[in-house]
This record gives sequence, structure tokens and C-alpha cells, in this order.
Amino acid sequence: MRVIFDIHNHSKYARAVSKEMVPENLALWAVKKGIDVIATGDLTHPAWFKELKEKLEPAEPGLFTLKRPPSKEAKRVKFLLSGEISCIYSKGGKVRRIHHLVYAPSFEAAEKMNNKLTWIGNLKADGRPMLGLDSKKLLKILLEASPEAYLIPAHAWTPWFAIFGSKSGFDSLEECFEELTSHIFAIETGLSSDPAMNWRIPFLDDISIVSGSDAHSLPKLGREATVLDIDSLSYQSIFDAIKSRDPKRFLFTIEFFPEEGKYHYDGHRDVKHSQSPEETKEAGGKCKQCGRPVTVGVMARVEELAAKDRPEGYESKNRIPFKKLVPLLEIITEVLGVASATKAAKKIYEEMVKKIGSEFKVLLETSREEIISASGNPQIAQAVIRVREGKLTIEPGYDGEFGKVKIFEEGEKAIAPQETLF
Repeated sequence: MRVIFDIHNHSKYARAVSKEMVPENLALWAVKKGIDVIATGDLTHPAWFKELKEKLEPAEPGLFTLKRPPSKEAKRVKFLLSGEISCIYSKGGKVRRIHHLVYAPSFEAAEKMNNKLTWIGNLKADGRPMLGLDSKKLLKILLEASPEAYLIPAHAWTPWFAIFGSKSGFDSLEECFEELTSHIFAIETGLSSDPAMNWRIPFLDDISIVSGSDAHSLPKLGREATVLDIDSLSYQSIFDAIKSRDPKRFLFTIEFFPEEGKYHYDGHRDVKHSQSPEETKEAGGKCKQCGRPVTVGVMARVEELAAKDRPEGYESKNRIPFKKLVPLLEIITEVLGVASATKAAKKIYEEMVKKIGSEFKVLLETSREEIISASGNPQIAQAVIRVREGKLTIEPGYDGEFGKVKIFEEGEKAIAPQETLF
């Protein structure tokens, strides 16, 4: 069976996260998106942990479903216990700020982990707690809680808070985890990188490249995801498929166009300036606008660690494929010519999802004719097809600013409704 798994989410208890991020709404939006299994996020937060125990019941082994789902369809959505932990510590003469995703096969295992972490930091302060804890020590605590508890480095290339980040990261997995490195079987791409960028790094050849949304609001669910084909649904079968790196079991990942991510290029947000890694080299690592050292982005950091014989565009053999998408609501807002999701855009979105079945079905599978029928707008169908074909332009994101996607060029005439319908 094909399973779409969003591996990285948050709850209303995390900072800068919508108060609408509660289990019932997560399930409803998972249905809209076409997500089969959704990470709970924030399992270390006492209030969220309590809410999950009250509202979820066991389903397939290691997975859970809502006891009182808000709809019949929502009952089909499975939850997998997960969290994100920010480790802040000194190692190798440098302050490290690393975010990790953690997964537990049961509430009992999660509780064992939480009990130990409670002695290290304040778990009540944030759904994604900041702990003075070495990454290797966190991994040890997980393994002691359960041999089926897993750790995946989150958004691996983000400058400030990632295992390979330019500001506080490491140059290899071994530097971070030392003798426990063999327990690390996957990393998360993050919004500013895609699998092809990671293929350039030789020490990641035996590591699975996975993706999740890191959603802070309901519409952001599934903007990245991991797609598997498994014989039977369970916590362990999901991770076995990810570990396998077998294209028959690990089908593909769903990715942002990495240029749209907030840290793809180098630059400075405060002076609204971005520049390519080549421009940064020419400027001696300085911002060409203000002269200060730039925030080095993901593209430059990948270039720094990449092998010389693996230039940009390097195609790795026997690696899991990926599909780059633009979220449907973003597509609709561009076609309508509005800056953000208006009531009109949301109405079209809801109608399309209801008629076609899910957002992923619209973006990945549905024909142009079916999209026109569901949306009443041929330009939306044209835009979806263009995104599938990669025919769009993006002004790259930098230093915390998202990139700007354009499917239609300035002044370009998209096909008019009557040209398609008649």
C-alpha cells in the first residue's frame, strides 16, 4: 500500500505555531492534503503529551488514531509519536545549535525519554524544547527508552539550527554522533535543499533522504512529505522502508523547490539583499550591500562539503527520486493575482479538494481537464501542469526570507477560459 507520511510537524504548544494545531484539525487537514500518517510533533511537551494520550487510541502497531474523530475520513488518518528537540552545547571549540526529530513506538517509550529529559531542561517552556544536551547524549537517551526509538537530524542544512548548518553545525555525521553514528539512517532535507543537493555529499551515500513539512499552521501540512510502499501499516514497517533505500519500498519524497526555502542563498535580511555563493566568494565572504559577513545559505554550505567530482546537477545512481511541488493554495493565489490566500482563493481550494479527493491528487495525478472541471479556471490547470514540468521562476530565499515563486512571467498572457473551454 502507498503511504504518504508527513514526518515533521508541531502543535499549538510550540512557539510561533497556530493555536489551531490540535489533533482533530491535524486529522481533518491530513485528509484534505492526502496524508495517511502524520507526525504528532512536540511529544516532549507535558500538556501536549497529556492531550495526545487522552485523544488517541492504538490503531496499527505503533500508530494511533483519534478516539472521537471529527469526520469519518479523519478516522483513517494515523498518528505517529514524534517531537523536535533543540540541542545547544559546546563541542570542538564551537557552540552547536542542532535540531533533531525524535520518534517513539509507544507512549511508554516516549514517557521514559521525557522523564530523563525533564532533569536536563524545562520541557514546559516550548513544544520544541531547547536543552543543553549533546546530540550523542540525546541519542543515548532515546535508545535507552526503546531500541525502536529513532533520531533523524532535522532540516539538516539550515544555517543556525542544523547538523550541517553554516553557523553552528558539523562537517560530518561522525563529528556529531561519534561511535553512535551507525544509528543515524536518515536526515531531513529541509525546505532549502532537495535530495539532488544532498547526493553531492559522499558521506551521505548510505543515508536516506527524507522530507517533512515542519508545519506551524494547518495549510502548511504536507508541503514536504515522504512516500512509501509497504505491505502492512505499522510504525516499524514505515521506518524499515525508509532505512531500506529500496525504490520499490521508498518511492519518492515530495519537496519544496529549494530556491523557495528561507535559507537557500546567502544574504542579509535587514538590508534586503541576497547573493549567490559565487558572488559571496568574489566579495570575500562579505555582503555586497553592507560589507558585513553574510549569513551563508544552504546552497553555499552544500558546495563547501560536496565532492569535487560531484558538481551541481550530479545524478546519483540508485537513489530515491523526488518530486518538487508548489502548494495548491499558492498556485491559486498567483492565478487570482492576490498577495495572500483570500476567501475566494480558499473557496476554490476547498472545492477542488472536495471534488478531486486531496491536494496531492490534484498536484501529482489529476489531468488538466479534471482540474479545469473542478476549479472552473483553466489558468489553475495550466499553472499546476507548469509546476509539474518545473516551468517556473523563483527569486531565491535568504537569511530567513522565503523565496518568491512566479509561475507566469511578468506581462505573460495565460490562456483565457474561453480558449480552453471552447
